[in-house]
Order: sequence, then structure tokens, then C-alpha cells
Amino acid sequence: MSRLAAAVSPGRSLEPAVERVRLAERAGYDSVWLSQLPTERDTSIVLAVYAGATERVGLGSFVFPIYTRHPTAMAQMAATLDEVSGGRFRLGIGISHKVTVEGMWGLRLERPVEAMREYLTIVRGLLADGSVGVDGAQFTARSGYTAPRRADLPIVIAALGPRMLELAGELADGVALWMCSPGYIERDVVPHVRAGRERAGKSLDGFEIVAALDASVTTNVEGAREVFRGRFERYASLPYYRSMLEASGFAEELARGEITDPMLHDLAGMGDEAAVRDTVRRYRDAGCTLPLVGPFTQHEGAAGFEATLRAAIS
Repeated sequence: MSRLAAAVSPGRSLEPAVERVRLAERAGYDSVWLSQLPTERDTSIVLAVYAGATERVGLGSFVFPIYTRHPTAMAQMAATLDEVSGGRFRLGIGISHKVTVEGMWGLRLERPVEAMREYLTIVRGLLADGSVGVDGAQFTARSGYTAPRRADLPIVIAALGPRMLELAGELADGVALWMCSPGYIERDVVPHVRAGRERAGKSLDGFEIVAALDASVTTNVEGAREVFRGRFERYASLPYYRSMLEASGFAEELARGEITDPMLHDLAGMGDEAAVRDTVRRYRDAGCTLPLVGPFTQHEGAAGFEATLRAAIS
């Protein structure tokens, strides 16, 4: 069976989310991932709950924004969550966006690739060596970690543009992608990641390309499209995503203010079970090593989260 991951958010109630995580484990999913959104629960604590409710399925953050935790605190959290889960945790980290970092938190988002390089160096040093001494332009750490740790705990970073993708290839174990079409993955992500790997004297072997995609088994495809269209529109308004979407071949449509049905179907699986599985296949064929399926409903005719979860892996 090919590897597949599931996105399971607790939403309004944690208990049903735990049952969905258990379902993903029973169905044979490789891992369950959870985003850290700025106004919702602490993802590290929710993942600890998921860990206690399961035995085998991997657990990942998709992703923790780096500006809300100093890198020494991120390493402490990651090592602790990995210990609690019996070595099942995968750390995903990302820059976030200027509107969040500066507008919500009152911090400065400057030179993001430099910031991520320093941050990742500190986190990696603490996990791998148990100590670190870095005096960076944006992040500094002179610290240690004496509790149990897994030196090779996998770290993936969220990346969209060429420089961040190459940094992921150079220093990380994988890349976390969202709103990236199969075409963009094949034409842009894989070559830039490969360039970063080659710079570090490494091949693509073992490098994880985690690509999140929305999916809905439904008898009401138009209703599903309208749900996903709103999601697409929100992310297209953010500069990092806008640049990536334009590079994906959607520049003319976006310039006209259009979000067409083909654009939506390029990124999400909507329709019967075969449509969902075909979307997962297209992502695999483009170079995604771990498709991350996010079932959605919110419209009449949707078969439900569990039905989509089962369809994607069947």
C-alpha cells in the first residue's frame, strides 16, 4: 500500500477528532498531521492527545510558525512530544505570513530564508547534539537539552518559493506544501529541492515531499467547489501564495479576478471516490512522496469526513 497521510483538525470538539485519528490508524494511514492556526488550540497539546489515543500512526505538525516559539523552546517541545509518542513525531515548521507575524503578533518578518536557516540550525543542533551555540542576525541560542531526544527526528519546513525550497533540500528532511498543484511540484518544487540537496552533497533519496490537498466525496460537486473556492480565494490574497499560484500557470486568471473550475480541480479531489483517488495519484506522479489528504464537508451532498478518508486510501 502506498503511503498516505491525513489532516485531522479538532474543529469545535476534540473527542470526534480523536475518533477520526483512530480511524486513520485502523485504515492504514502513515501519519496524521495538524496545522497550528493563530486563533485555535495549541497543536502540540492536541498532538499529545492524539498520541495517547493511538499506537502506531505517525504524528506531524503542519506547521508550527517559528516566530511564536524561540528555537530552543521548539526543540524542547519537539523532543518531548516525540518521547511522549514513542518516537512517532515529525516536526514541521514555517515562516507564516507578514499579516500574521506583524499584524497579529507585533513582530518583524524580515529576510525569511535567513531567519529559517538560523532557526533550523538551532533546532537541529539541540536535537542532534544536545547543545548549540549560534549567534545569528535574527535568532541566537547558547543552550542545551539534557532530556531524552531522538537525534534524527525528521524536520520538514513549509516552502513555496525557490530559495526556501532549496534551503529545505539543503538542511531539512522534507518540505511541507499547501496549495501547490501537481504541475508546480513537478516543474518547480522537485528541481529546487534537488538543487539544495546537491549543494549539501545529498540525493533526493529519503527526502519527504508532503503535499496537502483538500478532498471531498460528494454528490454535489458544485457545492464542494464553492467551499473550496472560498479557501482558494483566501490563500490567493497572501503574497507568498499569490506568487506561487501565478508561477503555477494561474497568473492570467488571477489577474482577471477569476478562480475557474479547472483551477479548483487541479488542487483538490471533489466528486466520487474515483475522483478523490485520481487526485491523490496525480500528486504522487508529480513527485509527492506523502500526499496529505484533508477531507472537507460544509455542503449538502458531502458523504462526510470518514467516507472521504476511507475513499482516499482504498
